[in-house]
Amino acid sequence: MRVMVLVKATVDSEAGAMPSSELLEAMGRYNELLVEAGIMKGGDGLQPSSKGKRVAFDGDKRAVIDGPFTETKEIVAGYWLWEVKDMDEAVAWVKRCPNPMPGPSEIEIRPFYEMEDFGEALTPAAAEIHDRVRDKLESN
Repeated sequence: MRVMVLVKATVDSEAGAMPSSELLEAMGRYNELLVEAGIMKGGDGLQPSSKGKRVAFDGDKRAVIDGPFTETKEIVAGYWLWEVKDMDEAVAWVKRCPNPMPGPSEIEIRPFYEMEDFGEALTPAAAEIHDRVRDKLESN
């Protein structure tokens, strides 16, 4: 099962506060454990939303919205991509994580859709396109 593990932003992370040396070391050790267990496939921290942009879609119209974005609890400050056997395993690993922020924080776990989840909507043509894209990504 593939999951994205989302570290939610806080007032501190949105202000651009950098983690302490102790937290950087603790997170580094945690990431090493994830890699050694074969779980972590990728991940990184994100800069504050003040440095980001959103693109809003309405039909064929596009509008660019500059950060910062106001709802801190809805902003992602970092992420991991994991391969786990099930959601219980993902939860167990998140519980082992050092608190990623200096104060209260949250980490959200979201499973990815897999091709079989799309059922009959996944036509052979769509599956072929998906396979080509996956093959190109894997060759990079």
